[in-house]
Parts: sequence; C-alpha cells; structure tokens
Amino acid sequence: MNQEEIWAALEIERRGLADLLDSLPEQDWERPSLCAGWQVRDVAAHLALATRIKLASALVEFVRARGNFDRMVHDSAVRHARLPIGEIVAQVRESAGSRRRAPSTKPLDPLFDALVHGQDITVPLGIERAMPLGPARTCATHVWERGFPFYPQRRLRGLRLVATDVDWAVGAGEVVEGPIQALLLLLSGRTAALPGLTGAGTAALTARLP
Repeated sequence: MNQEEIWAALEIERRGLADLLDSLPEQDWERPSLCAGWQVRDVAAHLALATRIKLASALVEFVRARGNFDRMVHDSAVRHARLPIGEIVAQVRESAGSRRRAPSTKPLDPLFDALVHGQDITVPLGIERAMPLGPARTCATHVWERGFPFYPQRRLRGLRLVATDVDWAVGAGEVVEGPIQALLLLLSGRTAALPGLTGAGTAALTARLP
C-alpha cells in the first residue's frame, strides 16, 4: 500500500470505529477489552488520542511512567478516558480525516492500531467486525518486520504462519494457519486469535503464549 492508500484505509476504519462506539450501550464501555487491564472506554480513549498527543505531552507521560512504554500508553489512555463518552466518540470521528501521527510512530502504525483495537473492543462484546483483507495483510507484514513492541519473530520462532484468505506467509517451522485477521491478532500478542488458528504448530503456539 502506498501512503495515500494507507490514509484512505485508515479514514474508513476510524469512521467505522466512531459509528461502532456511538452504537454501544453505556454499560459496554465499562467492560473489559482484550487488553489486560484496559476497559473498552480506555481503548476508545487511546484511539481518540492518536492524533492529539504531541511530543511534549508524550515526553511528560513517559517520565511519569518511569520510562515504561506500556505503562505510559495505558496510563495516558486511562486519564483521557475520564472524558464523557460523547466527547471520546466525537474525537475518534474527528481523527478520521487527520494525517497527524503520534510521536515516534511509523506510517502504518495508526492503521494497525485501528484494525487491532477494533478487535480489542468488539471480540469481548461478541460483535463481529471483519478486517479488510488488504490492509490487514499489509499491517501483518509491518508488525512482523518492525519488531518493537511485540517482537513476533522472537516470540514465534520455529513456526510458519500462513494466511488462508490472502497470499501471506512468514517464518519457518511447523505451520500455524488461519485468516489474516487472526494472524494479525496473534502477531500483536492477542491470545483471542487462538480459536481461529489450526495446523501442526498450534500446540507449541498455545504452550508459549501467556
């Protein structure tokens, strides 16, 4: 995907996420997401922050979290989640057409975030939300090659990941196969991907995931 295609796909995802969030009953906002320690409200707030956080603010958050990246991301989202639901939804919708990226992020990171965090919200709520195949495949390659913060090549060493719905495969070893949507969740450390995966490597995969 070129940069214009990435922006176009991201705008579609963000508008869809805003519509989804706007449709949720208030009690669903307080339910756990796929991310440990994150409520749906916190994930939505993190998405709202994507085009709003600036370098100075990010540095303050990093210091406040004592240099722990995961804690910084979590805590900043939880603080932003104190806003009213309607305001968070409006900010996610507002971000759809924005081309601003959070400090230190790569061009594909916002699209990856939108795709995966959409699942973080919908899977626990029992809502089906299909990822577009092309963007999911591109983001899967991006996460595999980038490393930080998921380090999939290290975590999944000895396994070959093969998509069953698009032309995509990485790694070497026992095969783990499934839809690219499930594989993207796997690459980002989501154990919710496991029910959608098959192959000789799934036993080893299950044993090594937390």
